[in-house]
Amino acid sequence: MTRALMIQGTGSDVGKSLIVAGMARAFARRGLRVRPFKPQNMSNNAAVTADGGEIGRAQALQARACGVAPSVHMNPVLLKPESETGCQVIVQGQRAGQLGARDFQGRKPDLLGAVMDSFTRLKAEADLILVEGAGSPAETNLRAGDIANMGFALAAGVPVVLVGDIDRGGVIAQIVGTHCVIAAEDRAMIRGFLVNKFRGDPALFAAGMQEIARRTGWSALGLLPWFPAAARLPAEDAVGLGSSGAGPLRIAVPHLPRIANFDDLDPLRAEPGLRVEIIPQGQPLPGDAALVILPGSKATIADLAVLRAQGWDIDLAAHLRRGGHVWGLCGGYQMLGRTIADPHGIEGPPGEVPGLGLLDIHTVLQGDKTLRLTHGHCAETGQPVSGYEIHLGQSAGPDCVRPAFVIGEAPEGAVSADGRVRGSYLHGVFAADGFRRAELARLGHRAEGPAYEAMVEATLDALADHLAAHADLDRLLSLADEV
Repeated sequence: MTRALMIQGTGSDVGKSLIVAGMARAFARRGLRVRPFKPQNMSNNAAVTADGGEIGRAQALQARACGVAPSVHMNPVLLKPESETGCQVIVQGQRAGQLGARDFQGRKPDLLGAVMDSFTRLKAEADLILVEGAGSPAETNLRAGDIANMGFALAAGVPVVLVGDIDRGGVIAQIVGTHCVIAAEDRAMIRGFLVNKFRGDPALFAAGMQEIARRTGWSALGLLPWFPAAARLPAEDAVGLGSSGAGPLRIAVPHLPRIANFDDLDPLRAEPGLRVEIIPQGQPLPGDAALVILPGSKATIADLAVLRAQGWDIDLAAHLRRGGHVWGLCGGYQMLGRTIADPHGIEGPPGEVPGLGLLDIHTVLQGDKTLRLTHGHCAETGQPVSGYEIHLGQSAGPDCVRPAFVIGEAPEGAVSADGRVRGSYLHGVFAADGFRRAELARLGHRAEGPAYEAMVEATLDALADHLAAHADLDRLLSLADEV
């Protein structure tokens, strides 16, 4: 018998992903076979699965909380924004094309088949499926053809718990307002509510919990205090990406509009004595930064144009003249080269643009997307690394004779002749403690931070304990229906 429960929110960034991760770890520790599921996700922070697909980063973290490997069926529809009105559509891990927002609305009913197929596959291996919604069910203008929230809940017969965020204010209106605007059949699917991100004395909001329950008829299932350690876990949304840490060593990261896979920065953000600064548009790259990281990008050519428009290319040149170092990751690696060619118009009109010219390589965007998990070592230090590749195109040129990494026996990435500019397609390499510490030592910093992977595991355990202390987990489990 498989049971399922869906966690929906009154809006984006209310904490749905973390609550599902914490519940997954808590119920897995009880001996249940738990699987996460998100019918439709929108994020440029993706993870690669062992079967060569991609899913949202949050579902990969939730799978880790369950103690299982990520699967493409945990997030069958992934939308990766490429512009203000268009996105790349990933279906069961594979690129299925590009759609404008209006076109996607018309395609949603067709995608429900893939969603239900993946859900059925997960049911075969789980005692409990924890489903995460997207955005808010109160967006009634998007209800027709919905596959992310109530459309899925009704189709699959999965009961819902609604999460509100008290930190942003107006949580009573958030939850009661959702009750008021959704249709009666959707309202009937909601069995209870959680209030998340509370600060202060819980007794001060006891009357608020009672008021919500009275006005909605839904059960109050927990008032969850703010969980500061959430900052140690990979984030999915760039909206919350900000500077972190304090110390003598500064690492600067330009905030590109289509920044992707920015959890590459998380292990550095966890290091004491470092300040990882996310530089917003309109501000120069700091002159005293020891390292500038050009992050991944969902649209390399468009983000390179923004980088130039901000004058960051001039700042990078000055940074290197002062003896600074540069790392380019994936799209950032492509930007560092001499040219980026897009002969088939994958990212826009066909053509070729000049790169920053800091590495003697040339990139061509063509062919199928590369999606694979990788294991290798740093070419210079021999330190082992594990990561993943998720990119369109290939890069080659004279600087590739000095690779950044060796994967098996194959060179990967490129290093400038003076060793101060490095680029690679590998994501996740800074999570390797030995490699990260060696890189920071190259910058004159002695790293004394925690073992990163062990810290993530400990934080997931602490999150499960947090939920056990402040939510009625037994009641939540009892609300899960057989599917």
